[in-house]
Amino acid sequence: MATLNENLVYEVLSVVDEIPEGKVASYGQIAKLIGRDKNARLVGRILSQAEYYGTYPCHRVVNYAGRTASHWAEQESLLESEGVTFKKRNYVDMRKHRWCE
Repeated sequence: MATLNENLVYEVLSVVDEIPEGKVASYGQIAKLIGRDKNARLVGRILSQAEYYGTYPCHRVVNYAGRTASHWAEQESLLESEGVTFKKRNYVDMRKHRWCE
């Protein structure tokens, strides 16, 4: 398992900060962008603690299927306010809104 250190935290958060309004990325996509293809869960763990490092658009990160975080009720409304549409409740239309970095 990868070690959680500040350099890694800021590497993940800097990628998240680049996701434009109205787009979403998956945890795995972010892991791949930082060269850690197998560490999608680590990305999720970092994002769950992102508030300690500043303000980042973590609501723009969903799972590979477009599902929002089950423990974060506000995520869907934050995305909707940016124009993101859903295929069904809690599932972002990934074809339409996936961020192509």
